[in-house]
Amino acid sequence: MLEGLSYIWQNILVPLLDIAALSFLIFKVYEFLVATNSLTVLKGLLLVAFVYAVAFLLNLPTLKWILGFIAPGVVVGVFVVFQPELRKIFTQLGQGLGFRSAAKAVELEAILNAMELLSDARRGALIVLARNMNLKNILDTGIRLDAELSSTLLVTIFGHDTPLHDGAVIVDNGRIVAASCYLPLSDDPGIKKSFGARHRAALGLAEQTDAIVLVVSEETGALSVVYSSSFIYNTGRDEIAHIVSSLFKKSKQPQISEKILDEK
Repeated sequence: MLEGLSYIWQNILVPLLDIAALSFLIFKVYEFLVATNSLTVLKGLLLVAFVYAVAFLLNLPTLKWILGFIAPGVVVGVFVVFQPELRKIFTQLGQGLGFRSAAKAVELEAILNAMELLSDARRGALIVLARNMNLKNILDTGIRLDAELSSTLLVTIFGHDTPLHDGAVIVDNGRIVAASCYLPLSDDPGIKKSFGARHRAALGLAEQTDAIVLVVSEETGALSVVYSSSFIYNTGRDEIAHIVSSLFKKSKQPQISEKILDEK
């Protein structure tokens, strides 16, 4: 009896558990790469490894010599070219992944109401919705509030030239954690030149963290949402609500076309 159970454990259950654990690990790594837009880094490294493997298997001495000579430079080049993606990967790994509750409908409603009021008044705004990553380094640049989230408070912060209106508001778990926070500016050469510091700051934070950034343009009143290096400009209230809800419910990004338009 014991021998039979031991045989089943060693020859059936252990291999199945091994395969299941490995599959889960591979899936999570792939999910992480997709969430951080870092598949391009992996593709570049796999291409170098594939070419070298072909040369080795087919015993191509000239190609092996050339690859052996330039391979270190190619690998370094891949890391240099994809430095922004790598920076995001290591930033997320360093800060660690935690848990944030999904955005409640009433909280999102308050934010969207404030954005529409500010848009009508042509008042610019930057609202950061924290997700999994720790934003302490961003919080430290602003003024801590720890206030209950409301559309009235958001309009008060951004609707008047108070000391708190210049910068971003950080929202986490239904509370306005801080205001007047400074965000890192994006150095993406592909961003529209007409975009000002507010839009560049939104994209800069989205490039480095998993936060969702909502933007109200002071010049045009356009509403925008930025996440994972994706910039959806001049969109509507319903689309913003769909994007935010989808991103909080699952790690995979919703299939939404990007609309990166010129403000002018």
